[in-house]
Amino acid sequence: MQQGYAAVLCVLAVLGLEAAAPGECELTRLLQDKLQYEMRLQYMKHYFPIDYTVHVQYEEVLRPSNITRLRNGTVSEAALRYLWFHVSSQAVLRIREVLPEKHPSWKYTQELCQLFDALGEEYSKYRQTDVEAVVADLVKQIHSAGAESRSKAVRPKALLDNCLKVMRMLYGVPC
Repeated sequence: MQQGYAAVLCVLAVLGLEAAAPGECELTRLLQDKLQYEMRLQYMKHYFPIDYTVHVQYEEVLRPSNITRLRNGTVSEAALRYLWFHVSSQAVLRIREVLPEKHPSWKYTQELCQLFDALGEEYSKYRQTDVEAVVADLVKQIHSAGAESRSKAVRPKALLDNCLKVMRMLYGVPC
């Protein structure tokens, strides 16, 4: 968790760009390849006990309906991609926290973390600009594991399912 979490915290950039950069598109294509249904099923369902859940903050579950609601609230696409990056990378870190190194899914989650770290480096090349307050508040809540936040039990596969669905919504047109 140390490297991935540090990279996520250090990478607070990319806002102000409406179009996705070529590096972002390439990395999201690689993520999409890694998040294929068969791989998610094998590594996040079959290799876990039946009905296994990971406890995450309520804000760490980002669904397509959340994105639609934020779009209707006039949040920019760049801010939504920023939010997706933080939520998804945090979800992968949460899954990885519960895995011992010898678990069959360890290498898979490590590869996902590396892709998110690379995406974070891509974002860090851009100058940070003002974020819509709602997105800034959500990102702040995600990275502050305070006792006041609500906890939710979610299956690991569901976290990655949401990650892929939202990624397709946000990067489908610009990439």
